[in-house]
Amino acid sequence: MSDGGATITATGLRKTFAGPDGHAIAAIDDISLTVHPGKLTALVGPDGAGKTTLIRMIAGLLKPDAGSLCVLGIDVAADPQAVQDRISYMPQRFGLYEDLSVQENLDLYADLHGVPQKERKERFARMLEMTDMARFTERPAGKLSGGMKQKLGLACTLVRSPDLLLLDEPSVGVDPLSRRDLWKIVQQLVDDEKLSVIVSTAYMDEAERCAQVFVMNRGRLLAEGPPGDLKKQAAGLTFTATPPEGMPARELQARLIDAPDLIIDAVPRGGSVRFIRRPEADEARFFELLHDALVEARPEEIEDAFMMMLRRQERQDRKTPAEPAAASVAAKRRDNPDKPVIVVRDLVRKFGDFTAVASTSFDVAPGEIFGLLGPNGAGKTTTFRMLCGLLPATSGHLEVAGLNLRNARAEARGRIGYVSQKFALYGNLSVRENLEFFGGAYGLRGKALRTRIAASLERFDLDPAMQSGLLPAGYKQRLAMATGLLHEPDILFLDEPTSGIDPLARRAFWHTITSLAGDGVTIIITTHFMEEAEYCDRIAIQDAGEMLALGTPRAVRKEAGDEGMDMNNAFIAIVEQGRAARNRKPSAA
Repeated sequence: MSDGGATITATGLRKTFAGPDGHAIAAIDDISLTVHPGKLTALVGPDGAGKTTLIRMIAGLLKPDAGSLCVLGIDVAADPQAVQDRISYMPQRFGLYEDLSVQENLDLYADLHGVPQKERKERFARMLEMTDMARFTERPAGKLSGGMKQKLGLACTLVRSPDLLLLDEPSVGVDPLSRRDLWKIVQQLVDDEKLSVIVSTAYMDEAERCAQVFVMNRGRLLAEGPPGDLKKQAAGLTFTATPPEGMPARELQARLIDAPDLIIDAVPRGGSVRFIRRPEADEARFFELLHDALVEARPEEIEDAFMMMLRRQERQDRKTPAEPAAASVAAKRRDNPDKPVIVVRDLVRKFGDFTAVASTSFDVAPGEIFGLLGPNGAGKTTTFRMLCGLLPATSGHLEVAGLNLRNARAEARGRIGYVSQKFALYGNLSVRENLEFFGGAYGLRGKALRTRIAASLERFDLDPAMQSGLLPAGYKQRLAMATGLLHEPDILFLDEPTSGIDPLARRAFWHTITSLAGDGVTIIITTHFMEEAEYCDRIAIQDAGEMLALGTPRAVRKEAGDEGMDMNNAFIAIVEQGRAARNRKPSAA
């Protein structure tokens, strides 16, 4: 383990990269910080804040352009190998070998790190016990769920005992149960081995667990300190507003977020809306805005402080997130507003002997936001792909936009837009060139294509000259949305579109989605951010191919045991109840 001194000391650190116009962009801009040993430390910030760049510099993979950086008492620029010999680093896309088994991946990484044979048995046993993967040592890594892959990646990262562990957004794309398991493992390492851990994260509840938090934006350090100290700047400004009976929480949230001179931030949660009031807000206008809602003070959280910092910098820069313009995207729809646009009856999909989706049924109404939720490996992506016409059903009835997908799949695809979790933008093309390519693929030509592209550039606040491969994640997501909407589809499918983007970008995204739904576009979305389920009119929770719950967010929370609980806990309760019921079936047979 590291000595009693600082684990990391940075002074005046700077790193620049050449931008698309040839000018230098400062990814890290004059940062100074100290990280102490044996602690869990978080780096938080929006897309493009510099978190990954800083982690890669700490790992000795990038050399500073200016300033000094000492890691474990070593000048990392002078001797990066000495640092790398003592740390473990898990990047966002950890390189598992999918054709190799769990055990073979562990063996391979032990070989790469030169772990002596006599140490391996004990180390492997500990990692397999901590990750609960001892039963799966013979399973190929490619056949693991997303959450299990992340746990295997962490186990491979820790096949040797490091002095410092670096985790770059380890829980991106991971469901709440797997995320909970990952954090149990990390906390156990800190508690039992006094391991120093630095984690970058887009989840503010994860930052809340850490001893020290560094808030970054545009390469600069905005604030640092224990979560309790950072939260204090939001003291007395945080409230919960409960909408009147019959009003969706997202409707009240939209009203609040559209009053930026009174409200700093507002998000739906547990059927209510959590918001931050501006300190200088006019009292009379504030009460007029919330006249029909029950308002109660609530304890401040680190996410409140984080959003206050980002909104403050926005104002200083005189920039605001792109807001969706009033659009006629769906004005032509709703020939029959009472007829469902999606009808699913007894849908089954099998892969050989494996049933990925088992007898699923539901309808989706025009203009509805419908959330399809579930743990990694639950069958939701398979359901999603069948709804999009990308995968045929084994049996059952599936109707999209009034068309039976068994015999009109190609025609149905022309009526839908699809944005996948890993949307295939062409990185070497500009924003405009990507829009032109996808518009052409949708059959748009000439003036119609030019008109749609111009509207999309304005709607999503896109720079047409930017090279797509160099864009931050939130910007890429906006471009992917723009391409999916170019042909003005009736239905928009979004497969984990907010995975890996920060809270600020997620809020701007949902502002766009609620606007589209208001215009009549039907939205089908999967997400691992359970608080986003509160934006949905209805949600379905799947696990092991079976439907466990279907209804409004309030109804699902009630089914989980308490309609006032947050959706993250409701989701975990529903899934655990379903698994307990399945485990009882064989003994009852």
